[in-house]
Amino acid sequence: MYHSKIAGLGYYVPENIVTNDDLSKIIETNDEWIQERTGIQERRHVIRGEDTTTTMGVKAAKIAIERSGVAKEDIDFVIFATLSPDYYFPGPGVLVQRDLGLRTVGALDVRNQCSGFVYAISIADQYIKTGMYKNVLVIGSELHSTGLDMTTRGRGVSVIFGDGAGAAVLSREEDLTKGILSTHLHSEGQHAEELSLVAPGMGKRWVTDIIADNDPNDESYYPYMNGQFVFKNAVVRFSEVINEGLQANNLQVSDINMLVPHQANLRISQFIQQKFRLTDDQVFNNIQKYGNTTAASIPIALTEAWEQGKIKSGDLVVLAAFGSGFTWGSVIIRW
Repeated sequence: MYHSKIAGLGYYVPENIVTNDDLSKIIETNDEWIQERTGIQERRHVIRGEDTTTTMGVKAAKIAIERSGVAKEDIDFVIFATLSPDYYFPGPGVLVQRDLGLRTVGALDVRNQCSGFVYAISIADQYIKTGMYKNVLVIGSELHSTGLDMTTRGRGVSVIFGDGAGAAVLSREEDLTKGILSTHLHSEGQHAEELSLVAPGMGKRWVTDIIADNDPNDESYYPYMNGQFVFKNAVVRFSEVINEGLQANNLQVSDINMLVPHQANLRISQFIQQKFRLTDDQVFNNIQKYGNTTAASIPIALTEAWEQGKIKSGDLVVLAAFGSGFTWGSVIIRW
């Protein structure tokens, strides 16, 4: 029996910074309106032709692999979490295997949106714990900007999301007091359409009909979010799954050294922080700079927290996510 540990972390965000004031020039909105509702000040958007979901993931992965000390030849498996793949199929996992020049290892794509990285970490952890693999590369990468409704009609969603990627190398840890202690995953599909992108999808219309219609007013091609409903569910599920992880390991809230929540909305993170009575030093947020990068948000934030010295050996680190599906989960780590 083994534990898995995070041996290396890396992230990449495009250089193109889009501020709230920049958005106000094309959408009927303003900095105060956006910050009041989300806490976001700016986000990154790719320059078309320069980055894709896969290339951002590869750039983050190269940093994580280098920092891990694991040779590229020793990567046993790839797990790629995203809702915005380069192609409808195949998924980006195999593209990473190709672009990194890895051995013909397996590549798995995870489609759990905002919870994608937590789900991917859980899968990697199980593979390592059972002894099947020794080093697993986990990537969360998203390219939202090219698929958003950048008009006043879509502002409730479009001001929130940004592009970026984060990656982690998970490796075998023989000290069972360290590494990933447990992971906890949940879903509730009855609310699937409350945060969704319905098209393109085989369940809506035949592809030939979509091509023939090309209706610019068809909003099903853009993300939809019932914001207040999502917020209310998020704060409940975040609390539940954090407590579930602590209880499974006989830990208390006071044992948390660092909580890294999915960067969905700064107001959600602040609500959870207040509910658990955590200090600013115990919760890491960077949504102000990057917006919501969905599956990439936790690995980007985790990497920044580690780079800034906010996570040290022996610390109890908690990852928690909630998003479309609905799906949610947590990861309890002894660093």
